[in-house]
Amino acid sequence: MGVVTPVGLNVDDFWNSLLHGVSGISRIEHFDTTDFPTKIAGSIKDFQPEAMLNLDRKEIRHMDRFVQFAVAASKMALSHSGLQITEDIANRVGVYIGSGIGGLMTLEEQHRNLLERGPKRVSPFFIPMMIGNMASGQVSILFGAKGPNSAPVSACATSANAIGDAFKMIERGIADAMICGGAESTLTPLAFAGVCSAKALSERNEEPERASRPFDSGRDGFVMGEGAGILVLEELEFAKKRGANIIAEVVGYGMSADAYHLVQPDPNGDGAARSMQAAVDDAGISPQDVDYINAHGTSTPLGDLAETKAVKKVFGEHAYKLSVSSTKSMTGHLLGAAGGIEAIASILAIRDHIMPPTINLDDPDPECDLDYVPNQPKTKDLTYTMSNSFGFGGHNASLIFKKYAE
Repeated sequence: MGVVTPVGLNVDDFWNSLLHGVSGISRIEHFDTTDFPTKIAGSIKDFQPEAMLNLDRKEIRHMDRFVQFAVAASKMALSHSGLQITEDIANRVGVYIGSGIGGLMTLEEQHRNLLERGPKRVSPFFIPMMIGNMASGQVSILFGAKGPNSAPVSACATSANAIGDAFKMIERGIADAMICGGAESTLTPLAFAGVCSAKALSERNEEPERASRPFDSGRDGFVMGEGAGILVLEELEFAKKRGANIIAEVVGYGMSADAYHLVQPDPNGDGAARSMQAAVDDAGISPQDVDYINAHGTSTPLGDLAETKAVKKVFGEHAYKLSVSSTKSMTGHLLGAAGGIEAIASILAIRDHIMPPTINLDDPDPECDLDYVPNQPKTKDLTYTMSNSFGFGGHNASLIFKKYAE
């Protein structure tokens, strides 16, 4: 596993922050927010690409920030896995890393060059820096993975789709190992202007750490974040043969479409429910087997309620016995990278027998009446966990992880 997040630049720091309820939300400092109704985000401030990527400045300059995050997280994940991509296995190791938006930072910078300095001042690296598949491409090149290589784009479901699709590629025998997940860096004036105009962001600017409050009656929108979350998945016998430290198993993957609205969820949670049910069916378990759900839980009035309804549809009375929490209350919403870091939180919950909290849940919405692990982590021996990711366009993806038993 490898992460770059607003609450930690490695897995240990990320997980410790989640368990201690540390918020990564703060005032935006890298551009002037005077004219913006939202002035806060889950920014990454201490990322040092040369040290984290171990590449020279020229190579780094030719990567958009989202690609830098993806490479750093992939490097961590490979190191953590102990997988050596040698020539004899390179054709069987793939990369599937997506981004919801891609290199928006590069796009804005080069568009500014075009307007202010003319077409000859637009970088020849503009396109290969900006396009969303370059995280997957660069990781493949830098680490020598020659197997399946692609990059899903499904808004905020991107990372979950990447992990689920990679799981299915291994299951079908197309690859023995996959580096998968997502990366995003869209904390730019243009992105903020667009999402602010859509009135989707929290405007709780005076207390940033309390702005992301999923399932709370005072929630007023999501908080944008940036970062990356990457997993190394391996076919079981391949992993055992090389003596890998197996943390958990991926056992279920479901996806669906709301077919309802561009940016609003189906108010009855129908699409989300079908995604969760498909993941349960794929895992070959019953809904009652799931112990914990890492919710999509963005802190929007419509989204949190729709997800709550969906959980009740799928799990029935068991919905009140399992636990649900939203780590976006601490990290903000990493858009296309959200599913990657939340999959990792779901896996670590199994490993350490503890569920991270939903912070800022001080006055629960009466219609959101499940156990959202409010403000403090909860210990429990977990066998199955689920991670939900739902995106603009009505894209839904759900993953199920299982405790590994030899």
